[in-house]
Amino acid sequence: MCLLAGAAPAAAHDFWIEPAEFRPAVGASVPVVLRIGEDFTGTSQPFVPEWFVDFSVSGPAGRTPVAGFVGDDPAAVLVARTPGLHLIGYHSQRSYVSLAAGRFNAYLEAEGLDAVSETRRGRGESAANGRELYSRCAKSLVSVASSVGSPGFDRVLGYPLELIPRTNPYELAPGGSLPLALNYQGKPIAGVLVVAFTAEQPAQRLRARTDARGEVRLQLDRPGRWLVKAVHMIELPDSSPIADWESFWASLTFQLSAPAAQPGRAPAGP
Repeated sequence: MCLLAGAAPAAAHDFWIEPAEFRPAVGASVPVVLRIGEDFTGTSQPFVPEWFVDFSVSGPAGRTPVAGFVGDDPAAVLVARTPGLHLIGYHSQRSYVSLAAGRFNAYLEAEGLDAVSETRRGRGESAANGRELYSRCAKSLVSVASSVGSPGFDRVLGYPLELIPRTNPYELAPGGSLPLALNYQGKPIAGVLVVAFTAEQPAQRLRARTDARGEVRLQLDRPGRWLVKAVHMIELPDSSPIADWESFWASLTFQLSAPAAQPGRAPAGP
């Protein structure tokens, strides 16, 4: 077990991968920031190898580990050498946090972890601190030049909790429907809340729980930089000396562009 004292605490904060460009041209160098915060706004996290299990880029040429120096911030630079879809992935080591009861209960409610709340209430533990291990499973899909018809949007990285698009988001227009699967330990998981919002309008959120096949369908109603996220929490056995619960945080970022402007009209949105 690796507990990261230097990593940022969970505290119901999102973690995502934020490339400077989601649609770079071939040959472009794209800074990639690891970010923790809320509403698509937050602080950056540097490149620290001891903090992650996997930090990689998967593209037409295969999967390559991200190389860097300790403290690099941005944590990576994607060199877009080939057209098509490139998937950046980051799986953190496990970290520990202990939250005061009120804060932990609010976090459970915000992330749709109703079963955990009900278990704590049933045991009379709602006033107890939340002792938790957590890890991050973040992905970002980047389209270099044109990615229409390109494979790789549904690539599975093998993370404990993983959001997997069933359609290439870069082939959708605003208003289009994006089906996603959510896997836990490689298998579909039902009943988990999936939330999606844009950096430009973070207060307007889409919410849906995964069905029996572990899938949701999101109606992406506007252009912008999208963040899709999900949190799953399990109870640890009584033999665990440090924590009662363990959570897994999945995220996926990509960009949905506005339709091409009509002659005589100004462009609408990002």
